[in-house]
Amino acid sequence: MKIAIIPARGGSKRIINKNIKNFCGKPIIAYSIETAKKSKLFDRIIISTDNKKIAKIAKQYGGEVPFIRPKSLSGDYTGTAEVIAHAVNLIKEKYNTNIKVVCCIYATAPFIQVKDLHKAWKLFKSGKWNFVFAATSYSYPVFRSFQKKENGGLKSLYPNHSKKRSQDLNIVLHDAGQFYWAASNIWIKKKLSFNHRSTVVELPNWRVQDIDTLEDWKRAELKYKILRSI
Repeated sequence: MKIAIIPARGGSKRIINKNIKNFCGKPIIAYSIETAKKSKLFDRIIISTDNKKIAKIAKQYGGEVPFIRPKSLSGDYTGTAEVIAHAVNLIKEKYNTNIKVVCCIYATAPFIQVKDLHKAWKLFKSGKWNFVFAATSYSYPVFRSFQKKENGGLKSLYPNHSKKRSQDLNIVLHDAGQFYWAASNIWIKKKLSFNHRSTVVELPNWRVQDIDTLEDWKRAELKYKILRSI
């Protein structure tokens, strides 16, 4: 069995009710649920939440909420792997279900697309990779980065690359914050890592937006409206 698990706790501090806040006409979590459904990849789409309001909205858009996540796994410092491991173990025990593969999909991923889920699934089912997720390149070369010191002066983080042309610098990727495929036992053991057994589906950086602040949220809505109008 392949399942999608969408973690969606209710205690967001910087953006209140972040996981169900209206994003261009509907709760932001709806985009993740609807894309998972359209992909037809999953036997079940489970929402892991500690919040009854999130649970109600998630159900309205086709997600399942077979349990309410305990508060002990809903804190600011609780990791994603812990949440997924809890969900997998609980579903296995409660429903005697043989879950082989889990795709974690973030609740705040309005740019997620069916084709990307399928590309990642194709890579994962090849058996070559333990962990497949979405990533994108930095919009500006990280080897040009510097820090501002306490006295106001600057310090290059990569002085050995400071005189190289941008086109000669290696492309550096970062997590796109959308989805993650792994076998259920990998999630349970929390052995996810960015190593030689992991790979990515590369997304253009104009289709990726981290949403941690209200400024991020506004930027994401502007991007989404532009993409929808094309």
